[in-house]
Amino acid sequence: MFKTTFKTIWANFDPNRHMRHSAYSDYAAEVRVRFFEAYDLSLEDFARLHIGPVLFKEETTFLKEIKLGTDITVDMLLTAASKNFERWEFTHHIYDKAGNLSAVVKVKGAWIDLQKRKLTGLPAEIFDILSQMPKAKDFKQIELKSKS
Repeated sequence: MFKTTFKTIWANFDPNRHMRHSAYSDYAAEVRVRFFEAYDLSLEDFARLHIGPVLFKEETTFLKEIKLGTDITVDMLLTAASKNFERWEFTHHIYDKAGNLSAVVKVKGAWIDLQKRKLTGLPAEIFDILSQMPKAKDFKQIELKSKS
């Protein structure tokens, strides 16, 4: 399972000293970037390939508050994907320093050709990386509707 630990910063907290709701999404997005960087695929490489992720849905379930000064660990699992990874779903679990599950962030998306501004398939470089990604125990295959 891919995971990253972060030191939280003041800017991620609200006046009640609880982590802002949108900060959970920011940390989940950062883990996705770091996953690809761990496989030597940087944001510059995505730009060179003219491809980027597009989110269709993002859902966060909050379970336990994260308080100011708490370090967090965020993991990433592939929970669903189409055969060629054109569509995908990732789940992130966010834990506090003590290992308590604090939130679950689920994202559903696809890949977009940044020049044509249309959904697209994957270059081999990205396909190979996603093929190695840890999958959830309840991983599901996404069936794409054929274009008529």
